[in-house]
Parts: sequence; C-alpha cells; structure tokens
Amino acid sequence: MPTVERRLVILAEGNFGYHHGKTAMGVIRFGRDKVLAVIDSAQAGRNVREWLGDSGRFDIPIVASLSDALGFLPRATTLLIGIAPTGGKLPDEWRSIILGAIRSGLDVHSGLHTLLADDPEFAEAARAAGVRLVDYRRPPDRAETAVGRLHEPGKRVVLTVGTDCAIGKMSVALELRRAALAAGQSASFVPTGQTGIMIEGWGVSVDRVISDFVQGTCEWMSEEGEQRGDWVLVEGQGSLDHPAYSSVTCGLIHGFTPQAMVLVHKPGLEEHDWDHLPERKFPLHPLPEFIRVHEAVAGLVAPSKVVAVALNTSLIADEADARRVIEATAAETGLPCADPVRFGGDALWAEIAAAVAGLPWVAENDARGLEATRA
Repeated sequence: MPTVERRLVILAEGNFGYHHGKTAMGVIRFGRDKVLAVIDSAQAGRNVREWLGDSGRFDIPIVASLSDALGFLPRATTLLIGIAPTGGKLPDEWRSIILGAIRSGLDVHSGLHTLLADDPEFAEAARAAGVRLVDYRRPPDRAETAVGRLHEPGKRVVLTVGTDCAIGKMSVALELRRAALAAGQSASFVPTGQTGIMIEGWGVSVDRVISDFVQGTCEWMSEEGEQRGDWVLVEGQGSLDHPAYSSVTCGLIHGFTPQAMVLVHKPGLEEHDWDHLPERKFPLHPLPEFIRVHEAVAGLVAPSKVVAVALNTSLIADEADARRVIEATAAETGLPCADPVRFGGDALWAEIAAAVAGLPWVAENDARGLEATRA
C-alpha cells in the first residue's frame, strides 16, 4: 500500500517551548512528517526557528488558532497534541479545539494519559467525521512479567538515564543513534515514551504499563530493538530519585538490563522538576554520587556501567561557556562528556562504543549466547 503523507498541525496552546512543550519540540526536531504550523495564541506571530535554528525544516509559523492553521496549503491531515504536562491530563479548554479539528476532517494524535478514543464525545465525533483518534499512551495488549531474558550475542544495549525528567534523554538517544549510523554501524532506537513513538512509529509508553508488566514489556521491546540493530539505544524516562517518576526509571534499568548507560544532565538545574507543593524541594545529587547509585541499582539484576555523560547546555547561552562546563563535567566525573544535540554526537559516540567494547560482561554474554546456540 502507498504511504500516506501526513501533514501536522501541532497544538501547544500556552505551552510551546522546551519543557511542557517537549512533545512538540521532539516531533519537530526528529520527526519525519511535515509540520505546517504550531498553535499557541500566546506566541502567535513567532517562528519555530527562534528555538531550533535557521534550518529550513524549522521554518514553521506559530499561529493563534486552529482556523489560522487550516488556512495553509497543502491542508493539514492531522492535529497532534504537542504537550507533556504533569500527569498527562487534557486541559479542559482544549476540548473545543480538538472537536473543531475532528469536525474539520483531521485525525488527532495524542500522547496524553487522557485517552481521546475512550472519550464518548470525541469518539462519536470521530466516527461521524470518518477520522482516527490515535492514543500513543495506550498500553499494549501484551502483558507479561520478566523472564530474565539475555541479550543476543553481538548486541549492545545502551540506556539513557537522567538526573531529572524532561531534560533530553530521548534527544540524546536519537543523536547517538544518528552518530552510530553515520559511523557505518547497525543501530536502532527503542522508544519508551509517547514522543519517541510519534517519531519512530513503534514502541511502548512504559509509564502507562501496569507495574507488574513493566520489566517484561522492556524485555520484548529489547528483543525488537535487537532485531532492528546491533547497537540498541534505549530512550530513558524520569530519574531514579524523582519523587514522582522514579518507578519507571527503575523498571527500565531492570527490564532492559543495559550493558551500559549514558547519564543525561542539564547544567543550571539545582532541584527536580516538581510543581505540586512549591515548599517541597528535592535537590539534585552530585553527578559522581548519581553515577554510583545507577550502577549499584542496575547491578542488583545485571551489571551495567555509566560510560559517558551527555549534557543539555540549553540554559547556557554562550557556546564557549557551554564548552567549559562540558570540560569541567568530564573532569568531575572522569567520563567522556559532550552536548550531542548542540555540538554533535560523533566524538562522544566513538568513546561510548569503545568503552562498551571493553566491558567484561559484554564478552561474557556473547560467549554464553554462542555456547547456547551450539548446544
């Protein structure tokens, strides 16, 4: 069957930017579909290039309303919900916009915890208009507990972990996959969240999976990733010490049993993203301490090592200052360090690949797998 071209309008009303609008940003930066416009009346008249640079593919206007967005030709086919708010709830004031999109003949794609297709009003409107409601956070029917699956011989699984949520773990994994492919290596990206699934076209939003089945889901996703490439770059979620989101991080570590991890950090952040009780503060731990904790937690199930640090230096305007912070972080941790989104990931990837090749448990897994194959 021929591939149908999707043309997106992204709804990010009042939220376009790097934080709550990270879904919009990720789809624009890494996605394959053409984006015609972003809806955010608070920033109407601006252009996505102000955030992502002068590349022609980022020449996307920000408009005030759905009707403005529908004025572009060729006409949009899909409204994509471009926010990732705390708790993943649909803002009540967006209902009329979504109904307007449905009645205008647009499919609606959403990564919220609020499942649009389960909403009677949305579902009836979509049926009448003959359009699709796609909920990327809908959990899979497959529900299995972990069985202790080993990685296939020759496969290398690397998980991005982070000091906080919404700091770029997905972006780092995608940039490292890009660098691996550029180096002529076989590499895949495993999406574990809604934005990654929108970009890649497969995966599971692990934070929606029943806790008993998280590790089992990671095991079969790891198997799928290994079928797609020899190097498997897994998108991380949350952070191991986050008061709200630590469980999904632990599930990924113990389910994917990565042979190595890349720690993602955003210099300038001093405490966790936490907007429930302003008086409660959760400071970030020093990086060397955080690295030790990740290796210890992983080692409860399978050995793993943090082999590099990837920084998100977006809070540092001056490039020279950003490079100095990268150098200081490398000295502090004793690990290779770079900002692969801002400065490219080729050099960092080469160091990661070399470090993983020297890990003893990688060779042991290869030998065990080959022995089992012979038997």
